[in-house]
This record gives sequence, C-alpha cells and structure tokens, in this order.
Amino acid sequence: MRIAYITAGAAGMYCGSCLHDNTLAAALLAAGQEVLLVPTYTPLRTDEANVSQSRVFFGGVNVFLQQKSALFRHTPWFLDKLLDSPGLLSWLSRRASGMEAKQLGALTISTLQGEQGKQRKELAKLIHWLESDVRPDIVHLSNSMLCGAVRELKRRLRIPIVCSLMGEDIFLEALTEPFYSQSRELLRERCAEIDAFVAMNDYFADFMADYLAVPRSRIEVIPHGLNLAGHALRRRPDTAREFVVGYFGRVAVEKGLHYLVDAFGLLHAERANLPPLKLRVAGYMSSGDRAYFEAVERRVRELGYQDRFEYVGELDRNQKIEFLHSLDVMCQPTVYHESKGISVLEALANGVPVVLPEHGAFPQMIADTGGGVLHAPEDPQALAAALKPLILNPSHAAALGRRGHQAIHERYRADEMARQTVELYQRVTRPKDLAAV
Repeated sequence: MRIAYITAGAAGMYCGSCLHDNTLAAALLAAGQEVLLVPTYTPLRTDEANVSQSRVFFGGVNVFLQQKSALFRHTPWFLDKLLDSPGLLSWLSRRASGMEAKQLGALTISTLQGEQGKQRKELAKLIHWLESDVRPDIVHLSNSMLCGAVRELKRRLRIPIVCSLMGEDIFLEALTEPFYSQSRELLRERCAEIDAFVAMNDYFADFMADYLAVPRSRIEVIPHGLNLAGHALRRRPDTAREFVVGYFGRVAVEKGLHYLVDAFGLLHAERANLPPLKLRVAGYMSSGDRAYFEAVERRVRELGYQDRFEYVGELDRNQKIEFLHSLDVMCQPTVYHESKGISVLEALANGVPVVLPEHGAFPQMIADTGGGVLHAPEDPQALAAALKPLILNPSHAAALGRRGHQAIHERYRADEMARQTVELYQRVTRPKDLAAV
C-alpha cells in the first residue's frame, strides 16, 4: 500500500506528535508498506532516525506571507520553493520566539478554509505533487488542523482520508472570538468528509467525537507504540542514598511543572522524616517560556531547596534514556487534559513509575499498565501525598515500575501500532460493497 502521511513540523522543538508520526512511519516502512512522511510548515525534528521527506509543503514563511499580502498568493512556484528550503525553515525556527494561539486566529481560519483560503496556492502544490509523483492509495493527516485540505484531496485523488487526533483542542481553546467559533464550525464541516480518525486512547476518542461532531464509531483507538531499542528496565541500586523525583516534558505553564515544584517543597519541609530527595527536570524550553521557568526557579529558592533542584535542558534520545534511568519516579502534573502522554510511556518503558493527575488519558494509562498512581489535579498537596508513600517505600515504587515496563514491552510497541494502523487502512480502502459484507 502506498501511503502519503502528511505531518506538521513543530518549529524546531521535540514534540509528541512529531515523534509519534515518525515512529509510526518508520514502523510501517519496516512492515513493508510504502510510506512517504511529508512535513508541512517546518521540517520535523525527532530523536530517532528521521524518515520524513526533505521537501516541506505549506512552508511557514510562505504561509505567513500569503496571509499578510495578496502579492505572495501569486508568486511563481520556483520562488516559493526558495522560501520553503528546509535549511531556511529550520534556521528561522530556532530563532523564532513562537506565537501564541490568540495571535494566529485569522491564519487558522484561512488554512481551515483550504481551497477557499489565502493559502490555496500551497494546497495546489501539495495536490499536484501527490497526483503526479506519489499517486497514493490513502492519505493520512497527522491532525485535524490539516482538514482544510480534505475536500480538494478527495475531489482530485478520489482516495480515502484518515486523520489522527493529537491534542488540537489545546490550540483551539486558546483562540479568541470570532476566530474560535469560526474554527470550530470549519473543523466540523471539513471533518465530516474524513473517512476515519485515529486517537491514542478512549478518553480522547470520546472527547473529540463530541468536539468535532463525528460518530464515535469512526474513531479508531490505536495506542502509541514505542521504538523500544535502548529502553531497558532501570534498576535502583540498593545503596542509593537519595530518592530522585523527575519531570520530563516541555517546560511550559500548561505542563504544570510549578505544581511539582510546590509539592516537592512540601516534601522538603518534611525532610527530617524522609530520605534525601532530589528534583531533576528535563525538556525543551522556548524563549517564550523562559520567564515562566525563571519564576519556577525563584519559587525553588523561596522554598529553600535550590541545592536539591537540577534542570538538565533538552535531551536527545540517548540522553533521555540516561535521564530516565536516574529517576525513582516521574511526575507530569499537566494543567490540560493530556491526549498522548508519550513521555509517560517512555518512563514506564524504562521501569520508572509515574505519578499523574487524574484526568485526560492518564487514568486509562494507569489502569492498563499498573505502573503508577494518580492524584487530584492542580493540587500540590495531593501530589506530595501521592509521592510520599513511594519515597518511604522505594521497593514498592520499583515494583510499580517493573509492572509498567512489562506492559509497555508487551502492548505499546511500534510494530503493534503499525499492524493496527495497516488494518485500519485496509478497511477504509476496501470497496464499499465488500466492506459491508
């Protein structure tokens, strides 16, 4: 089967959606499928071998210029190609401070309008390439924010469209009016034309069925599968002198690091009754989130445990695994309801138990893997109370980690994710008369 998998670059940062798409495409290739992983906006950045195409469609520079000026909606394609250079887009991404969703309302509407939007020339380029060079059997969109392309893709290619659901609601809910209401209306209109959707868990499948006004039966649940090379059971030395609490994720207010900082402060205040503690933090931080992190550091100093706090920065794959092996437990106290939780799966793959807020995808993860415990969301006292028994009984914490490790290695593998995805592709490409039998 020839698959055109259209994904969205994340402006130079490691993001869960990009990692998922690249891992899935690599696993599909390993399973013998013909897959072209096609980036839009910016090149992909992954911490594994990057299997995406070098050419970028809907390049961020062209998309922005066409939104701002009618002149760039009529420039020749060869000139646009210069602005779509992966090197240029990567360079600009590294230097961009990032724009908040509330600043992108008009651009969001235009891209969701597809062939009627200001970026219609970009859509024409993509479809021309798919028609002339690729000739796919199916198109897979990495998220519903790309659904503006669906109508023209189906009209011109006459093939099924599958769309993953990847936490789009977080961006959309930050839009201001009238852009928010217009975006929701356009999403529901365009998504009605998609043949099938994929979510990573039941929570997000149920949520997005209502959000997009599509039948729940059209949303397949296929859990994320990891490339497990290098992910091995972490063993806590019997001679360990301190208990290490970790945070691994993007450093941003919506990820909730500040709740963990306050919870650790409560535990630090009880240090006379607890073993020595340390808080280790890792993850990407944009220039726009630097002020947030500085506030986090000030709070650490106020609570008096700056000598017990360490931020190690952004990590590549090997560094990530090494970091996870240094932890006794990992927390990810997100403010928003998580739709993916890939870093949680990675922690469990290395035998690190997790303590998570009781919302979003996390309850299903804990129920299915047995690799951790839940706490009341946005509550440092509840988080500290959930951590304390594991600190006092590291053997129990390690047992949870082993249980999670076994579950991930049995059921959350990249090859299994690819197998289920191929089965979905086969169902949606089957002739309608046969599919009904």
